[in-house]
Amino acid sequence: MTSATDIEPVITSGQLATFRLDGDLYGIEVEHVQEVLRSQQLTRVPLAPTAVAGLINLRGQVVTAIELRERLGRPARPAGTDAVVIVVRLHGEAVSLLVDSIADVVDVDVADFEAPPDTLEGQARDLIRGAFKLDGQLLLALDVQKAVSA
Repeated sequence: MTSATDIEPVITSGQLATFRLDGDLYGIEVEHVQEVLRSQQLTRVPLAPTAVAGLINLRGQVVTAIELRERLGRPARPAGTDAVVIVVRLHGEAVSLLVDSIADVVDVDVADFEAPPDTLEGQARDLIRGAFKLDGQLLLALDVQKAVSA
């Protein structure tokens, strides 16, 4: 079993923008977040990987939309519920992440960083950097770089 002292923390003290996905709380570094938008119209991309939900038009810029439920091996979003779009900027390019709802920006401390829970399996284990224990809930730190590279 890996303890927090055995892993090299990849998130230092700072702030995470948090969001909910299939009932769980996830976070990404605020410096990656460009903006948060309500549901956007998607244009499907033929023959794209299943995690690519489509393309959105962001004020004239075409941005790929990644369905995080698919990337994390979660069930599809229930019919009739719209996704919230988190636009992240990595290496100068914008990519959008589709999530269930946006939550708060929280302050985290590297001293509270722990290895990913043993209950995570498959794709999700590869995409989660680690976890932070917050008041009665677990905040899973998403590796944005891995999540957007399909």
